[in-house]
Amino acid sequence: MPRQHASSTRHFAALSAAAAALLALAGCAPASSPAPETDGTATGTGSAHSTLPGSHVHGIAVSGETSQVLLATHDGLFDVTTAPAAKIGGTNDLMGFTPGPSDGVFYASGHPGPGSDLPNPLGLLRSSDGGRTWEQLSRQGESDFHALTATQAGIVAFDGALRTSPDGKAWNTVAADFAPAVLAGHPDSTTVLATTQDGIQRSTDSGSTWTPLENGPVIQFAAFAHPAEAVGVEPDGTVHYSPDAGQTWTEQGRIDAEVMAIAALKGEDGRPWIWAATADGVMVSTDGGMTFRPADAD
Repeated sequence: MPRQHASSTRHFAALSAAAAALLALAGCAPASSPAPETDGTATGTGSAHSTLPGSHVHGIAVSGETSQVLLATHDGLFDVTTAPAAKIGGTNDLMGFTPGPSDGVFYASGHPGPGSDLPNPLGLLRSSDGGRTWEQLSRQGESDFHALTATQAGIVAFDGALRTSPDGKAWNTVAADFAPAVLAGHPDSTTVLATTQDGIQRSTDSGSTWTPLENGPVIQFAAFAHPAEAVGVEPDGTVHYSPDAGQTWTEQGRIDAEVMAIAALKGEDGRPWIWAATADGVMVSTDGGMTFRPADAD
């Protein structure tokens, strides 16, 4: 049985606030690393600062087809596999960000940037060209989805209320007594994980109903590497792995930096590859979370 982390709950909120107060590092280091051969894009969400000057990172995505590492930030979307980082599309505050069902498809939410004629808040946006242009789907002027994920049955999002949508346009409000820090799903699965200060909430019907996970770790960030495999990171950087879509967890290694967002893909050897956006730059693990190194060291 995974060990219980009694101290994680009381540190969860404090570390989240601390992450939001970190100063962005000067400069912009490249964050390139080879991605494992796989179809699709790594799914991951979070909220934090990046190594991009003056910017907050709210999500990270890694393409299994192009090896691109993308950071969704306060100042828009950036490809950090180039040096310097390359801006993709316009400037909007992408508070919520998640990959869609195929490579180059993304969903986002947040606030319009300077000079934008988009409504505030953005509601749900969709891009089918890698983030260069965005289509307004729904809830423009109504919702700023800070937690957002895509599943086999549609979208699960949180804007103060937990909501689900089969198409990103029509929404259902879900009765839930928790506020997720992160929602993690996979486009080929109906399982969703919600991280909270009291532990993991788990849904097997794309967010319609939820069950708290007993005796699991209190993780702040979560991502699926595969429909059956999930990874999670505690506020103190401790990494966990689940081989059964979040039902049970085992402790792996540790990320020795303030974690801001994570993404994962299934590697060639069967172990998940994990990317973490941190205050020190993007880190990557190619051994299932046991060890991490700077992604630009490859």
